[in-house]
Amino acid sequence: METAKRYRGGLILIEAVLILGGLVFLVPFYFLIVNSLKSFGEILTDSAGWPSIFQWGNYVEAWEKTSFPKAFGNSLLVTVASNLLLVLMCSMAAYRMARKPTRYNRFLYAAFVAAMVIPFQAIMIPLVKVSSLLGIMNSTWGLVICYLGFGAPLTVFMLHGFVKSVPVDIEEAGRVDGCSPYGIFFRIILPLMQPIAVTVIILNTLWIWNDYLMPSLILQKPELYTIPIETFAFFGQYTKQWNLALPALVLGITPVLIFFLAMQKYIIEGIAQGSVKG
Repeated sequence: METAKRYRGGLILIEAVLILGGLVFLVPFYFLIVNSLKSFGEILTDSAGWPSIFQWGNYVEAWEKTSFPKAFGNSLLVTVASNLLLVLMCSMAAYRMARKPTRYNRFLYAAFVAAMVIPFQAIMIPLVKVSSLLGIMNSTWGLVICYLGFGAPLTVFMLHGFVKSVPVDIEEAGRVDGCSPYGIFFRIILPLMQPIAVTVIILNTLWIWNDYLMPSLILQKPELYTIPIETFAFFGQYTKQWNLALPALVLGITPVLIFFLAMQKYIIEGIAQGSVKG
């Protein structure tokens, strides 16, 4: 009886600490949402308090000044196209390197892993020069190609580890049934990759959607700007329009937050249903 009480007491304490930690992590969201509904002067004088008057016009003005529908469309196109190419191409590469561990494939996989530790700032100047030579500057698809190159190392690394855990017997059964190599991959291996593919998509979406540095280097035309670039326009050298920047930030993170919450369900289902059953 005493052991059960101690267990309940310890469990309650752990839950209380976790809840407190969760509330601490939600504090930035409180400041973001509350201050997005204040005037500029009230943000400077009382950033932690509740708005005296809700300035809903901040969102309307931020929507108009950022050309949010256009920026949203650009960000959506870049994110979706990059994710589709990353999952499709990297899954095929990871499958080949995992199932055919030749010397060349081992070297190629080691190169992918080594590329993960190279910081983007070290190669951004060569990136601009190479993009100019290839003629992909000021192009949405040029930006997608850059994301494909920089996102491939982590994607291949995660998919490669998952493919190695898939039993080879499943593929042999597919060959017995008459599946071609492409049929084995697209009908057997790729559906089994759903759990890790969803995880990769979430990680890459959070990175690509919120990325500012690479789009600012590749895209120079205003009609191609993504949401982070449009939002950065409120932060000038001498002035910072917090009353407009914060609503723009809320508008920018809302779609990806909804996406993240929606995809969590598929992660749980993928873990439960994507396992190999004998």
